[in-house]
Amino acid sequence: MWISFAFLAAFLYGFYDSFKKASLRGNAVIPVLFLNTLFCAIILAPCIILSGNGTIADGSMFHVASGGWAEQKYIVLKSFIVLTSWILGYFAIKHLPLTIVGPVNATRPVMVLVGAMLVFGERLNLWQWAGVVVAIIALWMLSRTGKKEGIDFGKNLWVLLLLASAIVGACSGLYDRYLMGPVEAGGLGLDRMMVLCWYNVYQAIIMLVMVMVLWYPRRGTGDRFEWRWAIPGISIFLCAADFFYMYALTDADAMVSVISMVKRGSVIVSFLFGAIVFHEKNLRGKAVDLILVFLSLVLLWIGSR
Repeated sequence: MWISFAFLAAFLYGFYDSFKKASLRGNAVIPVLFLNTLFCAIILAPCIILSGNGTIADGSMFHVASGGWAEQKYIVLKSFIVLTSWILGYFAIKHLPLTIVGPVNATRPVMVLVGAMLVFGERLNLWQWAGVVVAIIALWMLSRTGKKEGIDFGKNLWVLLLLASAIVGACSGLYDRYLMGPVEAGGLGLDRMMVLCWYNVYQAIIMLVMVMVLWYPRRGTGDRFEWRWAIPGISIFLCAADFFYMYALTDADAMVSVISMVKRGSVIVSFLFGAIVFHEKNLRGKAVDLILVFLSLVLLWIGSR
């Protein structure tokens, strides 16, 4: 079941990435990110409130467990890790083609794979290893395709920010497994809904401070903020995707390395948006490369059944 939830999360993450691009083109990054975190907190706040007064019963899939500082301190740390990745990634996605951003972000599972093997002792079977190898080849080919658009991956600032975002995001994936993994498997066993709801609340608070301190006093310089209806779409798809992603992670048999690889299948959805909505270039070569990405996901699915 966990692999099915992972694929559903990947589909939703693809829409999340696409709505981010639509919101950020020629727009101020910090207020867009603040509104993203604010809307996520608003969407999830009822779960906290209704769980606290007993309306949502314990055992329900939407129930938020109670917890004091002993648990919340770990969630606050997650908020800072995720926001660091998001800030780097938001600035990058604003300036790069979506059909480049997706493949670069797809390097995260490889990073998570190495981390999962070192930290959690996970081992992949032959089907899963085949999927990982095919994914690495696909990403290498996609990086070569990107050069045709004049993007030097070694010197372009936005690509470097995107890579840094991917590295921090990979750390976040490993930390998620630690937070919500079963205690008997070395995790903290935190309730997934508690993590999901509260880390979004903390992020909204952190971003409010950043808006007031960093952006608002200088709002007249650089790109101005413009409201777009794609902005709440970011939050809607993110909350839904995170729900299924975290549900998959809490399964005792789940493998964080495989979930992270499947999660990056979102690149297929964002690629279609980049081609159809944003009319990006060099699509034929990228399409061939993405077939390999899809093949790698199929191999991982076979190996995880």
